[in-house]
Amino acid sequence: MKTILIVEDVELNRELLVQLLEDDYRLELAADGASALERAAEAKPDLILMDLSLPRMDGWEATRRLKADEALSRIPVIVLSAHAMRGDEERARASGCDDFLTKPIDETLLFDKIARHLGD
Repeated sequence: MKTILIVEDVELNRELLVQLLEDDYRLELAADGASALERAAEAKPDLILMDLSLPRMDGWEATRRLKADEALSRIPVIVLSAHAMRGDEERARASGCDDFLTKPIDETLLFDKIARHLGD
């Protein structure tokens, strides 16, 4: 079973993602960017779902650090963000994100993107 690290500070959003994914994936959870780096280093997930607006360290910086770490750089990062302004997706990709999905989450798109990155 593949592992997904969910990085989301809003409990309701985190619970929704857990409900959507818990039957098919092993899940790890983090509520901020600093914890995301720690969990990623420990769990070596197959994919990361990353919110951008996070306490302690935002998702932009957490993704930059993940992609700069040789041991973690190959893990695909899909941004889940309420940031839907022009240029946000380009900025996310420039920080190292592999894919981008706006909130509220379209479940079909979420599953499609996860499958594409995990080769399911």
